[in-house]
Amino acid sequence: MDLTQGTPQEKNSRAKKMMLWFGIVSLIMSFGGWTSAFLVSKSRPDWVNDFVLPNAFVISAVVIILSSITFVLAKRALKVGDRKSTSVWLLITLVLGVVFIFNQFSGFQQIIDMGYNFTGPTSNVTMSYIYLIAFVHILHVVVGLICLLVVIYNHFKQKYNQENLLGFELAATFWHFIDVLWVYLFLFLYFVG
Repeated sequence: MDLTQGTPQEKNSRAKKMMLWFGIVSLIMSFGGWTSAFLVSKSRPDWVNDFVLPNAFVISAVVIILSSITFVLAKRALKVGDRKSTSVWLLITLVLGVVFIFNQFSGFQQIIDMGYNFTGPTSNVTMSYIYLIAFVHILHVVVGLICLLVVIYNHFKQKYNQENLLGFELAATFWHFIDVLWVYLFLFLYFVG
């Protein structure tokens, strides 16, 4: 397909989707670099090998998967013109995103309660990587929540319909990406860490 063909709206849509995918690829590279550094650092003598991730991180993984499902349900409802169900599913997705962040910070507190800190005399390289990877992911979830708030606002302003879903789809793509990213990071930290 020739990317220069189509109406101005189609070109605009393709350009925005491509920009989002460039951003996603750069995030994949960043997290790939951190998880690679994590693997290399495991050979250090001060590495904590018997660390078990807090239960709050397990709960976070379940919550983030549920949030992707509710976003899919919101999109399905929108496509059939069910505005009320779309609103409900979007709001549930928003709440689940906030619950995810709450659980992440609960996980940080559980790590601190185990006697490990991000910096200072009770810190170590293992915990620093876990804090860094999880915290940077939280920042991206916050960006996802901001996108979701914009989608909710636009939905209430009736800017989306079966023919005009671009903003909704961009936000959904980013949300699903950060969800899949957390599942990957959780499994990586659980099985490799």
